[in-house]
Amino acid sequence: MRLSPITRRRLQKFKEMKRAYYSLLILLGLYFISLFANFIANDQPLLVKYEGKYYFPVLRFYDGSHFGLSPAEKPVYKELKASPAFAEGTGNFMVFPPIPYGPNETIRDLPGYPPTPPTRKNILGTDDRGRDIFIRLLYGYRISFSFALLITVSSMTLGVIIGALQGYLRGWFDLTMQRLIEIFSTLPFLYVVIIVGSSLGTGFLTLLLIFIIFDWIGISYYMRSEFLRLREAQFVEAARALGVRDWKIMFRHMLPNALTPIITFLPFSLIGAITSLSALDFLGFGLPAPTPSWGELMRQGMGNIFSYWLSFFPVLALFGVLLLIAFVGEGVREAFDPREYQRME
Repeated sequence: MRLSPITRRRLQKFKEMKRAYYSLLILLGLYFISLFANFIANDQPLLVKYEGKYYFPVLRFYDGSHFGLSPAEKPVYKELKASPAFAEGTGNFMVFPPIPYGPNETIRDLPGYPPTPPTRKNILGTDDRGRDIFIRLLYGYRISFSFALLITVSSMTLGVIIGALQGYLRGWFDLTMQRLIEIFSTLPFLYVVIIVGSSLGTGFLTLLLIFIIFDWIGISYYMRSEFLRLREAQFVEAARALGVRDWKIMFRHMLPNALTPIITFLPFSLIGAITSLSALDFLGFGLPAPTPSWGELMRQGMGNIFSYWLSFFPVLALFGVLLLIAFVGEGVREAFDPREYQRME
């Protein structure tokens, strides 16, 4: 697909904004690393050789029967490695990730009682259950960013479709949707999460669905106004006169000319999603335990005032990520400024 000269100019302008461009690279780089968190920090071995057979516990689950245990027993690989049967076997070995601790593993050989302060072994300390904070931040970033991406893409898609239909069809459909939007806008988001969570549980998919139901409204306003404006444009009237189908006019001809609000609000929608999830986790209405979460670590910090690392490092991580996304959003807004497009016209 060939990009138009205006799109290439906008992308080049964004690339010239070093702060926004490097912020985007850092965010994507960190997210790429977090996708492989299981291979970086895990209590499951990357590779196990036992009695001449090879196993990959980091990729799939093996029951105890593979290692001389009961089929109903879940193997604890560190205990298995220390067992005499495994040590005396010919050629048996395990290869653990660089950080041999899982996000939900309690580290037992620590000085004192958890939460313990940062040490060389645990560079960011441990939480109130003795779990490594650095590992939970790494896994939490993957969950938060993936959650925010899914919410943003889904809500943007829904908002674009509904807003486009409102602006293009107008009439009774527009009026009906406006009344429904007004109803959705008055519903208290936190109360809905509490009510749904108490009955269905606050799982990943449940929270995702609740966020999507509420989050599409904002972008639909902008897409409605854009399609109302473009509906009377000459190229739309020409396509309609040639007998082009309505859906082709909307999504092939009008939508490419209405992308500025989508691209501009995308980074700030990510900020809102990450902040909302962290706030819900902090209040105890977010993802269920023991899911790694930045908000849950902050909540632990409230209960352990003198354990500064429980609050400081999650807040620093959240601040850094939101700041980087804000820099990206600032660059996107400058690069896709419609006034620049008008000057080129």
